Amino acid sequence: MRMRMTELADAVLLSRSGVTRLVDRLERAGLVGRERADGDGRGIVAVLTPLGVERLRSASATHLTGVAEHFGESFGPGELEAFGRTCDRLAADDVYP
Repeated sequence: MRMRMTELADAVLLSRSGVTRLVDRLERAGLVGRERADGDGRGIVAVLTPLGVERLRSASATHLTGVAEHFGESFGPGELEAFGRTCDRLAADDVYP
């Protein structure tokens, strides 16, 4: 997985300098690396390392278990499906440009 630093800043709602500091820490931990963007000598992309992918998968599993336990169980029969359709509609409407 790879993403331009500017796109990453937009995606995580941090300033460019904030994302640079975050990527610095993740790089020191061996979770990401930096590479030149293809076709753009000035652009930089953050790339997950194999350790970063492993850590992301582990965190995702923990996160999804917590969501199911603490949020999903609040829904009654049929409500979760209706909520899912609402989320799909919101995502399709591109509410967050």
